Amino acid sequence: MEVHNPLIPAGYDIAWSSVAILTFVLLIVALVSLVRTARRLTGTQALLWTAIILFVPVVGPLCWMLIGRRAAAPPSGSA
Repeated sequence: MEVHNPLIPAGYDIAWSSVAILTFVLLIVALVSLVRTARRLTGTQALLWTAIILFVPVVGPLCWMLIGRRAAAPPSGSA
């Protein structure tokens, strides 16, 4: 008979906890990035990106990191 210790989490508990932590970290990184580039966005754009990042769990932050930051970046030819 195998004895299971309830204090040691199962493998799937560890995996899902890791996914949740990574999702939270991605959310925080995207929000910090948005705040740093917000002065190059209009108020409406910043509010819309904030809502997308917060309410669309993984896709929202990824869209900001891949699309939004580039759109908010200053032109590369400016000096």
